[in-house]
Amino acid sequence: MNPKLLELATRHGALKVRIDQQRRQLAQHALPLEAALAKGDTVLKGVDWLKHHPAAVGAAVVAIVIAKPKRAWRWARRGVFLWRGWQAAKSTILGERG
Repeated sequence: MNPKLLELATRHGALKVRIDQQRRQLAQHALPLEAALAKGDTVLKGVDWLKHHPAAVGAAVVAIVIAKPKRAWRWARRGVFLWRGWQAAKSTILGERG
């Protein structure tokens, strides 16, 4: 076999081993990030459910208002505060202007 081809094959094999090691390291470093992203996916599924079931959300709000109006207003204010904070954070992260 040609010595140059043999050298190239040897280098190619060594690079493959190195790439495999780097992939394993990257996968191990990404584990905490994977867990955080999975939690984010769960939250987004909940938000998606809320968007597709407005009647259920409305019924829950009506029930809360009938049960404890003062508490409902307090939670509504908190909700608006959180919603505004989310909108501000989203626009900052995504660079949107609104």
